[in-house]
Amino acid sequence: MFDKYFRKEIAWGGQLLVLETGKVARQADGAVMARLGDTIVLCTAVGNRGVKPGQDFFPLTVNYQEKAFAAGKIPGGFFKREGRPSESETLISRLIDRPIRPLFPDGFRNEVQVIATVLSHDLENDPDIVAMVGCSAALTLSGIPFFGPIGAARVGYVDGQYVLNPTLAQRKQSQLDLVVAGTAEGVLMVESEAQELSEEVMLGALEFGHKSFQSVIQGIIELAEVAAKEPWALPEENEAEKTLKARIAEIGRAPMAEAYKIIPKLERQNAVGAVKKQVVAQLEAEGLDAAAAKGLLKELEADVVRNNILDTGLRIDGRDTKTVRPIRAEVGVLPRAHGSALFTRGETQAFCVATLGTGQDEQIIDALTGEYREHFMLHYNFPPFSVNETGRMGSPGRREIGHGKLAWRAIRPVLPEKEKFPYTLRVVSEITESNGSSSMATVCGTSLALMDAGAPLKRPVAGIAMGLIKEEKGFAVLSDILGDEDHLGDMDFKVAGTEGGVTSLQMDIKITSITFEIMKIALGQARDGRLHILGEMAKGISGARGDVAATAPRITVISINKDKIRDVIGSGGKVIREIVEQTGTKIDIDDDGTIKVAATSTEAAQKAIDWIQGIVAEPEINKIYTGKVVKTAEFGAFVNFLGAKDGLVHISELANERVQKTTDVVKEGDAVKVKVIGFDDRGKVKLSMRVVDQQTGADITEQVGARRPRPEGENGERGERGDRGPRRDRDRGPRRDRDGGDGRDAAE
Repeated sequence: MFDKYFRKEIAWGGQLLVLETGKVARQADGAVMARLGDTIVLCTAVGNRGVKPGQDFFPLTVNYQEKAFAAGKIPGGFFKREGRPSESETLISRLIDRPIRPLFPDGFRNEVQVIATVLSHDLENDPDIVAMVGCSAALTLSGIPFFGPIGAARVGYVDGQYVLNPTLAQRKQSQLDLVVAGTAEGVLMVESEAQELSEEVMLGALEFGHKSFQSVIQGIIELAEVAAKEPWALPEENEAEKTLKARIAEIGRAPMAEAYKIIPKLERQNAVGAVKKQVVAQLEAEGLDAAAAKGLLKELEADVVRNNILDTGLRIDGRDTKTVRPIRAEVGVLPRAHGSALFTRGETQAFCVATLGTGQDEQIIDALTGEYREHFMLHYNFPPFSVNETGRMGSPGRREIGHGKLAWRAIRPVLPEKEKFPYTLRVVSEITESNGSSSMATVCGTSLALMDAGAPLKRPVAGIAMGLIKEEKGFAVLSDILGDEDHLGDMDFKVAGTEGGVTSLQMDIKITSITFEIMKIALGQARDGRLHILGEMAKGISGARGDVAATAPRITVISINKDKIRDVIGSGGKVIREIVEQTGTKIDIDDDGTIKVAATSTEAAQKAIDWIQGIVAEPEINKIYTGKVVKTAEFGAFVNFLGAKDGLVHISELANERVQKTTDVVKEGDAVKVKVIGFDDRGKVKLSMRVVDQQTGADITEQVGARRPRPEGENGERGERGDRGPRRDRDRGPRRDRDGGDGRDAAE
């Protein structure tokens, strides 16, 4: 039954990578169970044998999905089953797609679907790398035209040393989280987050990662030698297509070159569109297959643009290869927002708005590795009007999620420590114009908006997108690429960072690989461009404002004994709800006793803080407090003076003169000033009003002078002359001793 079962074991970075095929999902064109440690991912590849009529693009779909059972969990929510892809699943789907897409042959139009399903997660080895390797193996075995295999690796940087495929625990200590994928010849894809590392360290990580996965590529090749299916026939260019291509070049090259001399984007696009229509009309008039001309016209566009750059050193908009487009940085553009910025670079514009929230606004993320909270969110939106188009408006797509995450990685390394700036941060980037690298404009705009909001970033962050034109006659690295240079070029190389180093690097290429020499040039050129952009951004704002906006919540942090947390929360949250409702604040309580009080006014915050401190504070001997009479008795008054704490003002301590009845001096509800004069044997508080000036709250102990001491052992009773004293001792004293000493329990 399993006569076509094959297993390949590969020693990799001190662990065993196992690839199995022929046991599971045998009806797929290619199916591989990839295992590293106890992390297991099932990877499948299926291709349609036919091509849909009129299809002029390659329909590749990659789906990465995590099953909750892989980590021994049951999904949350009402339905208790996996639903729409999470942000992490979407990002990893893109991570797998990017290095394999360039390796399908030109002209291949058959639909291909690659699915990676996480079946087991050991909470040490991240399944994304396992999935990338498994999908590469599945495609290599499938027979589908694929110029692979690829390998992939994660690289960390701990204590000045590169670490291959660091565990989840090691990643927390690493200054670098870099994923690199490629073929035996070179690198195809890079995704990373770094703690302001130098270009040299980043390039070294790429070389380290590329070298490390060569054994994986060799292992897949050896598995394919015994388990691969018969390869599909490659698409061939027929004579009719060759004739059509030559005719398109003949009639379209000159007018296309003229159209690409127009600098404004929309005017240029209109001119290029007009040229295409003219070419198609002429082809139809000549009886040629005009329907097949669309893809060939794009090839003509690429040829015109690319060769012009290599021949003249000048680009579509007249710049040389290193010049950055004009930049304008504005902040504080929205009156009610906590922080806002409008970043414009040429014809690309990002409107970034920062909002400061409290701990209650943190995003709860339910991952296979466990639930955690995220206090920094960056959401990127790309409406169709930004490129003069109409289109669907709805939930963010893969591209929007990916671009937002790239900018998030670039900014996160410079965020202030949460203990010093205890806010939840959300930035929304609305792309209002686009002609090249709106994700890097988002990095710049986000940095500006956060500083405008008063977030003390370690340093401002800027980003720049680099391009590449590579032909047999040479290559050119382009700084700050336009949209057309992105579409028609060979590389999209995005670098973000501060003046101190790189915080994020992302690279995708459309050719089989590029050399490390090209990457070194691109990194150096990107650094020069980044420093220039930072200088332009500083004209808008150079550092965080000294205070948060008046419309933002102001968070005050206090600490209490963690044993007192239950007192602040109260039974069923009754106390904390009352504080929040009556003060209009938001309150977050951590398990270590840290309390964050957020309010838009200082008065409200102070009221809540005083309330909390009153609950947790302990009375101090000889300290004067303001309180309220909550009960009167024959022997004195009970005063609530410190949160929920009460104390007894004995009748002898109500006033300096003799008091016949407690109610002659105070009544329930009266506000009084009291001094703590001691504690009884049960820790109950003894208070005095007579030694405090009730108007000013001043201590007047010396003015009052010494009084005749009360008899000891009578638990706070007066014991004065005549029949009154002995009768009270005889009739009430013993009962109070029985009931709790100070008499309040007995009276109640």
